[in-house]
Amino acid sequence: MGFLVDSQKGGCGVGGGGCFRSLIRRKQVDSIHSKARGHHQLAKELSVLHLIAIGVGSTIGAGVYILVGTVAREHSGPALFMSFLVAGIAAALSAFCYAELASRCPSAGSAYHYSYICVGEGVAWLIGWALILEYTIGGSAVARGISPNLALFFGGQDNLPVFLARQHIPGLDVVVDPCAAVLVLVVTGLLCVGIKESTMAQAVVTSINVCVMLFIIIAGGYLGFKTGWAGYELPTGYFPFGVDGMLAGSATVFFAYIGFDSVASTAEEVKNPQRDLPLGIGLALSICCSLYMLVSVVIVGLVPYYAMDPDTPISSAFAAHGMQWAAYLITAGAVMALCSTLMGSMLPQPRILMAMARDGLLPSFFSDVNKSTQVPVKSTLATGFGAAVLAFFMDVSQLAGMVSVGTLLAFTMVAISVLILRYVPPDEVPIPSSLQDTIDSVSLQYSANSHVVYEEKAVVHAGTSKESNLPLLGKRTTIDYPMLVKQEAQGNFVLNEGKRREIAGWTIAATCIGAGLLTYAASDLSLPSPLRFTMCGIGGALLLSGLIVLTCIEQDDARHRFGHSGGFICPFVPLLPIVCILVNIYLLINLGAATWTRVSVWLIVGVLVYAFYGRKHSSLLDAVYVPATHADEIYRSAGESLA
Repeated sequence: MGFLVDSQKGGCGVGGGGCFRSLIRRKQVDSIHSKARGHHQLAKELSVLHLIAIGVGSTIGAGVYILVGTVAREHSGPALFMSFLVAGIAAALSAFCYAELASRCPSAGSAYHYSYICVGEGVAWLIGWALILEYTIGGSAVARGISPNLALFFGGQDNLPVFLARQHIPGLDVVVDPCAAVLVLVVTGLLCVGIKESTMAQAVVTSINVCVMLFIIIAGGYLGFKTGWAGYELPTGYFPFGVDGMLAGSATVFFAYIGFDSVASTAEEVKNPQRDLPLGIGLALSICCSLYMLVSVVIVGLVPYYAMDPDTPISSAFAAHGMQWAAYLITAGAVMALCSTLMGSMLPQPRILMAMARDGLLPSFFSDVNKSTQVPVKSTLATGFGAAVLAFFMDVSQLAGMVSVGTLLAFTMVAISVLILRYVPPDEVPIPSSLQDTIDSVSLQYSANSHVVYEEKAVVHAGTSKESNLPLLGKRTTIDYPMLVKQEAQGNFVLNEGKRREIAGWTIAATCIGAGLLTYAASDLSLPSPLRFTMCGIGGALLLSGLIVLTCIEQDDARHRFGHSGGFICPFVPLLPIVCILVNIYLLINLGAATWTRVSVWLIVGVLVYAFYGRKHSSLLDAVYVPATHADEIYRSAGESLA
């Protein structure tokens, strides 16, 4: 009796079993034992106010100064504020999921970290790789948008100083933007100084932007009451494009809420993550939603939606009421919004690279933490220089859609991770093979006592990462549940724990497949009607049956011991995560074929990098998996033996 440990080396042998098992190996909940592996920790400097500044600054970009005009003219009309409300509710679904996982697993890496813990290494790698693309292109695109706004203060692009103006290089047919590159490098240097200092700078810039938005709300409200809110006195009513148009506007403005996930990437640097992370995410999203709705109510009321300027809707609305000077103030707000968003775009990426390097999937160069500033300076400099070069040479506006792919994939995987955490949480954890002697010692102690408790029950099995079975589908090693057997002997009808996990795992998988089928069939109008309706029926049936099954079966008791306890608990599980998955998959499918073609190229490159480097250097390559209930005992015994 005891732990049966198989330390055979695995690889892509016959049948590729070793390769598949490497894709589904999972790591520990957090990095509480990372110091033993030589990792320096990030500085715990952030409070809830810092997190609100990061969340609001990363979310409210200059897009809102343009978005209100486009969406009102084409989709929502006077119901624009309803579009922002519906989109805010949809974003809140993901925020709830992020809040629970961030408080339970407060380590750097955000969605990559959660996916690695709950789903497996292969999916986590793709999420991390997609987020790298998102933050690189996102930061570069934001930086390229600053100089056109600055030009308004100088009377146009031609009047900008030479060192700020865009220059065309005839031989290469490239328009370079030195201003964008300089701003990226400045933000990079600021991030290297320290997390508290860079967050304070972002808070100042964000405060200016919020003040401008408050000016728009207050001054615009005064003008509206003075002139009688002409934009709402229309014969077409509040829904000129119907409810469908309002919902279509919600799908467009949903991307104005992307950014709050930057808060989760700083989890390792928060003083009290169980309390502050959920508060920071929730309050940041609430502030953004409130500001968006109030601005939209005011602007749509000042000018009829069909008369709005699609490029400068807010400035033109004030100009129509004799306040041309407000354009300079609004432009200043847009510039501040872009600078704040630039900081928010560049903050998470070094931490994701650091987390991936800690896990061995990227070179250790990226995992180094400066002892003085306690930030990942090397990865910050690498990402900063990369984004600066991209912003200098390339017009990344055509690639902007690729930013949304990484975010929506992360949102989807976070919701799936919440379902896994609740119904099939990992019951095994990896232990470094260097602790093999301690594992054997604890196994012998367990073996000596097990016959008293379990009598003739089977042994508990622990294996290497090559042996771990598919976690999502509920396959697992031989771990017995004697209390369940005893209850059955007493006549109580209790669902066998192993069977419950298997049913839950397959149900989660079927629910995700159903969401994909339903949203694809609903979105692709080119499909033949019989095929389309059949796919909708199958997808809807899988989705509904998954919701019913997960509602009926009990959640796993181990969820209470998963990660750090005492934090935020996502409500309305399984309904809320399933709706979140459905919304995000729908948005992913509707991003367009061109966007997916570009993203596919990047993901294929990522697969090659993982196959030839990450898989072979993973920190879980030789890990030994033991039951989670014995992990702390093994580490405690190892510490006592070294003392």
